[in-house]
Order: sequence, then structure tokens, then C-alpha cells
Amino acid sequence: MRINSVRTRIVLFFVALLALVQGAAFWFVNAANTHNAQTKVEEELVVGQKVFASLLEQNAGKLSQAARVLASDFPFREAVATHDKGTIVSVLTNHGARIGADAMLFIGLDGRVIADTLAADAPPHAFEYPELLEAHAAGTQAAQPNTGLQILEGKPLQLVAVPVMAPLQIGWVVMGFTVDNSLALELRRLTSLEVSFFLHDRQRGWQPLASTLGATGLEELHDALPPWSRLADTHVIRIGQEDNQVRLIPLSLRGDTRIVAVLHRSLSSALAAFERLRNTLTALALLSLLISVVASVAIALNITRPLSSLAVVAGKIEQGDYTDTVVIERADEIGVLASSLKHMRKGIKEREQRILKLAYQDTLTDLANRSKFSERLESAIVAAAAAKKPLSILVMDLDRFKYVNDTLGHGVGDHVLREVAQRLLKIVGSAECVARLGGDEFAVLLQAPDRTEAEISRQIIETLEQPILYQGQPLDVGTSIGIAHYPRHGHDAETLGRNADIAMYVAKRNKTGYAIYDPNYDTTQQEHLSLLGELRRAVERNELRLHYQPKVSLRSENVSAVEALLRWEHPQRGVISPALFIPFAEHTGYIKVLTRWVLQEAIRQCGAWVREDLRLQVSVNLSARDLMNRELPDTIATMLSEAGVPATLLCLEITESGFMEDPTHAQKVLDRLSALGLKLSIDDYGTGYSSLSYIMKLPVQELKIDQSFIRNMVGNEDISTIVRSTIELGHNLGLKVVAEGVEDAAAWQMLQTLGCDDAQGYYMSRPLPALALVDWVRRHEVPGPASESAAAVLGRSS
Repeated sequence: MRINSVRTRIVLFFVALLALVQGAAFWFVNAANTHNAQTKVEEELVVGQKVFASLLEQNAGKLSQAARVLASDFPFREAVATHDKGTIVSVLTNHGARIGADAMLFIGLDGRVIADTLAADAPPHAFEYPELLEAHAAGTQAAQPNTGLQILEGKPLQLVAVPVMAPLQIGWVVMGFTVDNSLALELRRLTSLEVSFFLHDRQRGWQPLASTLGATGLEELHDALPPWSRLADTHVIRIGQEDNQVRLIPLSLRGDTRIVAVLHRSLSSALAAFERLRNTLTALALLSLLISVVASVAIALNITRPLSSLAVVAGKIEQGDYTDTVVIERADEIGVLASSLKHMRKGIKEREQRILKLAYQDTLTDLANRSKFSERLESAIVAAAAAKKPLSILVMDLDRFKYVNDTLGHGVGDHVLREVAQRLLKIVGSAECVARLGGDEFAVLLQAPDRTEAEISRQIIETLEQPILYQGQPLDVGTSIGIAHYPRHGHDAETLGRNADIAMYVAKRNKTGYAIYDPNYDTTQQEHLSLLGELRRAVERNELRLHYQPKVSLRSENVSAVEALLRWEHPQRGVISPALFIPFAEHTGYIKVLTRWVLQEAIRQCGAWVREDLRLQVSVNLSARDLMNRELPDTIATMLSEAGVPATLLCLEITESGFMEDPTHAQKVLDRLSALGLKLSIDDYGTGYSSLSYIMKLPVQELKIDQSFIRNMVGNEDISTIVRSTIELGHNLGLKVVAEGVEDAAAWQMLQTLGCDDAQGYYMSRPLPALALVDWVRRHEVPGPASESAAAVLGRSS
């Protein structure tokens, strides 16, 4: 089993818990047994001490009785009376031999030793232990003997002193038993204790006298005995490999010399009685541990087996395999978990299917989405590289979808996208990958087409040029397609997609329908990006200029208005046309900065002309992004106030397409601008797809006909009819009509005939700097009503 598995941890927990409980119980029982054994040994030592004291008393009684018998012996008393030392020694020796005494002494009343069996030839001398001798009153009965353990002639002896009466006391008889191994063995026989006798001297320390131990044990006991200053009744000392409980019994004390009896008992032998209980507890502990292991394993299996099954199912779910079902029927929490996992598996499977569909399929058209297309393209590139075969991708964008979507609503736009998807599938077929990349952008992967990419592109263009019907209303969208080939135009999916996208924008800009990627397109794009980066610095470096093109009245031929046109005087590139940088400024949002600069400069210049008594209305073009700026009216009002320019001298020109991006919001901004007193003009009229109903709602005062119509109206009856209709429409709506792009006298004269109000173009004047414009206006101003022909105007403009 793995250490970190739940099963192992359950088993280890129960076994460890039981082992801990049993260990604690065993420790307490063992401690109690040890305490009981120590108590028992202590009791035995106390009993042994009493037995030892009783034995000493018994020996003392035996000696006392023998001494009385000797004291009543007449020959002994006669020898004492006659001071016959030889006889006294002989009697003492014989009597001592009869009773087993090891020492016999006769001591006179003066306390001097007269006869001594230990030193028969020794002269009389003072008795070493006079405290054993007691004086008895004359005429009394024999008193109790005095006893004690003393050292006599270098031997430890139990001495008994008995007075000798004849009838008066004539001396003392002192008898003694040697304290030797025999005495120790006798005491061990009576008490089952080990007995040792030691002499303790302050200078020489402990000296063994007798013992029941062997030489080694006696030596270890001698080394383990504490100093006399730390002596206590009971000690635990180690003798050999066992702990012994020792009781010290002082037997005599004379100066610095002591005789001590040492009673001791091995604790191990005392604990032997408890060994059976300990063995029984150990056996029970082992048996309970075994049962605990078996029970823990059973419990763990009951818990972990279903968990393991659930873990296997969960692992397969993690790997995306939802085929295994959870078959665990239990009424406990594991059963609830199994049921929850079963429902979770089903829910995850359904959600993953939905997520995969969302991740790789466009929900609106059911085509592949951008992620799926990128994945398919990468796989196709790998296969094409292995097979050394080319492949192509087509990226397309619907040309007029935004107007359909914004004008008719997103529901109609969704219908158009679905119809486009179906048409693409019919043309390309399901063998290739058709994807909607987002918005109105589609892509097609061609791995082994039976037609060329150009043929397929033309067929797609032709198919999408057919109107899409929605509730009987035809909708015209059209498309532009960019084509990129592998490996010529890129070796990876990202590069191919980017290059096809670039080609698509080239086709859209050039209105060619489709375009195959060319590396030169990248150079153009890089130049545009470079220009955009430099344009951000052009405002700061004061490289921008405004030129003004006059608007000439077709009736009076006077100039009352001009149009401000932006020019960029690049220090290295020279004058750059707005057509090269304005579209990119609009795409990046930088157009707001340019518009603010143009407005401020045009209003400033208008103010300067007003102060010179030259009232010229200045027209400024606004982009679609400008109409989304809610702060624009307030900004213009502030600029007019600071420059001292009447609001009527500023005209803002807006395109139909700019208004149609968000008509509701644009309407609000235009209403606020009109409320300030500004003039509003619809620029490039005729190129957009707006409804007349929107134009009628706009607060505009002027309508400008796009130059594409003016340049081609002479000699083209259809276009001239459009221009005539537009002029009439403008007048019927109460609008002033301005024609832009007038480049010759024929156009000038036709516009006069059609009743157009104003005109601007190269025929009258190119856009001029502010100072040159003032000179031009001064030189060509007509003082009265129109009295000159168009030819005269043309002559003045030269």
C-alpha cells in the first residue's frame, strides 16, 4: 500500500491509536508493578531488619546465659579470687568452646582486661569498650547483659558483657560471636535477603567485613555505596546487571568508626512475580494490534474501494472519457458522492460538448470559427509540407454588410450571414474548411481544389452579388477576397492569414473583387504605419497646414465661403495628400486629434479674417468618429467664443456614411450643433446608401453633389439627369446645393443652366494658403449683380 493512500492512512491511524492506548496502559501497569515490587522489597527489608535485630538479641541472650553459667562456676570464681590468670584463661577458653563463642574476656572492676582468649599472653590493659560494662548495685540479682557489635583485636564481634557476682560483683565476663559470612548466610536463610557487613572509617571509607555475595558482587556493592554524608536508610544501587534496593542498618558507632549491616534485594527478582502479568499484557497487546490491523483494513477497504472506483471514473473524466458509468449503490455519504459524480459526469459531458461547439463552431452559421480554422490550417500546412503540395486560403469581407446591419437591424444581418455561409458551402463543398472568422469576415481553406483560386473567387463574388432576399426585400452586400498561397506567401498559419487579410483590404480599396497577396503590399502597409507614427508628431512639430478652396456663387460669381482642406508638409516627403493618412487616422481614432486641430486653426483664421473685415464662411469636414464625440458641440462653442467668430461663419460638412454609422447618436450631436447656429452640409451626396427619410430629419442647410457626378455630367445624359434631380431635390427640401469638382467652363455653364447655387473646383481656383486666398478673393470680387460671363470668371481664375 502507498503511504499517502487513504487506505494506508486509515489503517495506520487505527493501529497507531490502539498502540498508543496500549502503550500508555502498559506503561502505567509496568510503573505500578515496579512501584509494587519496590514496596514489596522495602517491606522485606524492614522485616529482614527486624529478623536481624531478633537474631542479634537471640545471640546476645545465648551469650548472656552462658556468661551466667560461667560466673556461677566455683573454680572460676576461685581462680578470679586468687588472681590465677592461667586458670581464668583456661576456664574462659573451655567455656567459650562449649558455647561457640569466638572471644572470651574477664575484666576486673577497675575496667582492665585480666584475661583474654584472643590474646592470652597480653598484659592487663584497659577494656576498649567500657560502655558495655555497667555497674550493678551490690547485692542485686544479675542484671540484663549489655550487647553491641565492636571491633576487637581487628575482628568484628557481637559482644555481651555479664557481671560476675560472688556474691558481690567481682568483675565482668565479656563474650563475643564473630560477625562473619556464617552470620550473613544465616540471616539470608531466614530472610531471603542478601546481607553484607561493612566497617566505615572517615579516612579509609568502606571496608567489607562479611557478605553473602561473591567477591565480584561484594566489590560492586562496595563501589556503589554512597559516602557517609549522603547515607540514608534505603538506596537503589546497581550490582552486576540488576538494580538492588538496599537498606543500611547502623550497628555501632564509636568515634569515626561505624559498623553497618547492608540488607539488599534484587528488584528484578521481585519483579519476576509480575513478569507473568507483563507477558500476558504483551500477548493481549499483540493480539489486539493484529485484530486492529485486520479490522482497520476491512474498514479502509469498505471506504476506499468505492472511492478508488470513483477516482478511476474521475480520472477518465479528466482525460475527456465520459463512457464509464458510476455503479455504486449505497445509502451512506459515499453513495451520495457516487450519485453526485454520476450527475456531474453527465453534466460535464454535455457542457463540454457545448463548449467545444462554442470553441470551434460559429453558433450563428454552424461554420468553423477562427480557432477551428487556425487549427485546420496548421494541420493542413503540416500535411502539405510532408506531401510537398501547395494549399491556399481565401479571406473575404462583405462590402456593404455594415449598412444592412445598422439600417435594418441585427436580425436581418444574421439572416444575411447565414445565407452567405450556405452559398459558400455550395460553391466550395464540405471537403474544404469554410469558416466565419468574426463579424462579416469569412475564410476558406483550399487543399486540393478542382478549380483555381481565381475561378473560385470569381464564382464566390458572382454568387454574393446576387441579392439576398429578406421578407421579399432584396439585399445587396457583395464581397472582397484576399488570396494567399502556401508556401509562397508564408510557412505558418499566422503569416498566411495576415497576408490573405492584407490582400483582401487591397481588393476592397481598389474595388477589384479579389487580390492575390503581393509582398509589395507589405511595403505599402509599412509606409502607412510609418506615416501614422509620424503624423502623431506632426501636430507637435507644426507640420500641418490648412489650404482654403473658394466656393463661388453661380449666380453672383462672388465668394462668400471657403472649404478648409488639410495638408501635411513633411520635412522629408514633401506635401502628403490627405488620402494617404486620413483613412488610417480614422481607423486608429487619431482623427479626433486632427479634427480638433483643423477646427481650431480654421476658426482662428476665420476670426482673423473677420477682424480684417472679410466675412468668409469656413467649411470643415467631420468624420464618422467625430459625430460619435458627445463633447464636440461644447468644444466648438468654446473655440468660437475664444476666437470671436459668429457661429454662422462655421459650416460643418458630414458624409452620408458617417451619419449612417449610428443615426440616432449622430442626430443628437447634429441637433446640438445646429442649436449653436452652425451651418451643416451633407458632403459627397450620391455616393452613400442612406434613405431620404434620414436626410429630411437632419438639421442641414446645404447639399454638396459629389465630384464624380460633376466631372462626368457633360456629355452623359444619365448623369446630367441625376445632377438635375439632385439639384431639384435639394431646393425642394429648402437646401442650398453646391457642386464640387468643377474643372471646365462647360460644367460651369451646365450647372448655371440647371440652377445650382454654388460651385468649387480647379476651374475657379485650387486650394490656397490663407494669405493667397485673401489676395485671390480681393482680385476676383464682383462689386455688383452678376454682369459677367463664365468666361470672365475663368479668366479671373487663371
